[in-house]
Amino acid sequence: MNLPELLSDEEIIKKASKLQNWKLIDNHHLESIFKFRDFAEALDFVVKVGYVAEKMQHHPEINFSWGRVFIKIFTHDRGGITDLDFQFADKIDKMGIK
Repeated sequence: MNLPELLSDEEIIKKASKLQNWKLIDNHHLESIFKFRDFAEALDFVVKVGYVAEKMQHHPEINFSWGRVFIKIFTHDRGGITDLDFQFADKIDKMGIK
């Protein structure tokens, strides 16, 4: 299995500036918080994100509670950010939720 390549700091900053709902943290990972009306909507979103993650074989850290979902993305095998992380964030953004 070929691991994705880590991006340079310059590439990370450039790509992060194009994301809608994500914060770049220490050029190491992306984070976002999504808000919902209730627990059921938050859970439904987590399930949808899970399907995207499985399809991409790229699994974020997800924490959720009543009306709130926190997602942290980076490529664990590489210890930082790769193109795969930005592709994943973009797919979540295209779900139209914030």
